[in-house]
Amino acid sequence: MLSNQSFGPRAVVGLLALLGSLAGCSSLGHHREAEVNTPASSATAAADTGPAAPDDQTATDAATAGQPAQAEQAAPAPAPSSSIINPNAPKSYTVKPGDTLWGIASMFLREPWLWPEVWVINPKVANPHLIYPGDVLTLGYGSTGNPEIRLQEGGPARLDPQLRSTALDAAIPTIPYSAIAAFLSRPTVLSREQINNAPYVLAFRGEHLAGGAGHEIYVRDLKGGQNDRFAVFHVGDELRDPDDGKVLGYEGIYTATALVSAPGNPAKAMLTDSARETLEGDRLIATETNVPLNFQLRAPRNEVRGQIIAVVDGTEAIGQYQVVVINRGKRHGVDAGVMLAVDQAGAVVADHNAHGAGRGVAHMLGSEFDPKVKLPDERGGTLLVFKSFDRVSYALVVGALNALHVDDVVRNP
Repeated sequence: MLSNQSFGPRAVVGLLALLGSLAGCSSLGHHREAEVNTPASSATAAADTGPAAPDDQTATDAATAGQPAQAEQAAPAPAPSSSIINPNAPKSYTVKPGDTLWGIASMFLREPWLWPEVWVINPKVANPHLIYPGDVLTLGYGSTGNPEIRLQEGGPARLDPQLRSTALDAAIPTIPYSAIAAFLSRPTVLSREQINNAPYVLAFRGEHLAGGAGHEIYVRDLKGGQNDRFAVFHVGDELRDPDDGKVLGYEGIYTATALVSAPGNPAKAMLTDSARETLEGDRLIATETNVPLNFQLRAPRNEVRGQIIAVVDGTEAIGQYQVVVINRGKRHGVDAGVMLAVDQAGAVVADHNAHGAGRGVAHMLGSEFDPKVKLPDERGGTLLVFKSFDRVSYALVVGALNALHVDDVVRNP
């Protein structure tokens, strides 16, 4: 670039000459052009000093080789200790049989439910959200500096066609399928209308009072053909919404599967796959066949705040991989794949020092007149909703910092 000191004299000479020779003007122009172009020439020369491309390098190889440098120049990658990334996250990981999406997301991220924020889908794959054993996942950073996890490939400019030979049903599940398999194929929440209209166990062959696998039952009002299958349920406790006290449904406790051997009214069926004893009056419900195996983890699209209203098997303390019922469902924007945080309700304690009491016996015992203070709710765990109805949903506890309980609050994570 020209300085003010060097440009001023040249401008004066040009004005005095006015109509001077074209050669002089041309010489000045060339001189300026040489000075202006000097940095560019230097940059070009500097660029030429870099490693030379091989003679047999193709255009595709050249494009692939040039892209990392461009990405690095455009946006330097942030440190791996970014708030969203697990400090111990690997640079790459090969998916193994038995893995779950939740487990892999926990390996890479501090909060596994944020997986959709970093997962880079492959538009060339029919279902880009599925991950298969043998896939290699790599952790990197995009042009904006945001962390990304993607399937390892030869590079964005690679044009070679790819063929996946793994069967689609081999995709890894989102969570341990065994923990929720029974709940996916069975209704588990029964309405009063379902209970009233469902066929029921009339009696057992052989004058048994209860039945299990291998026992034959007689069923009233069963509309099904030979070899049709029905799930047998014992009607459990009613599920009430603590917000308004309304009955949301009744817990359906699975007892066995009934295989119809002789249609009619009463029909005869054989009990199989028993989970507990079947009793007279238990209801038969047609089993579902379209069962989802994978869920896309996501936060609710709207504000959600509800409660745990029941726990399957009636345990008092709820831990990881136990199934709970919450009083939020499809009408509240809660569906399969939604992640929810669980807050343990803060205890109500007496403030013994509110009135400036001393530290004697009276202080330790307190008084019924001491004001009560509710402690703040504390984060207790994380839920994954895997089946939802109109006003209730079933969710799996995928993370528990402490034992959870009925009435704990569920909310947006």
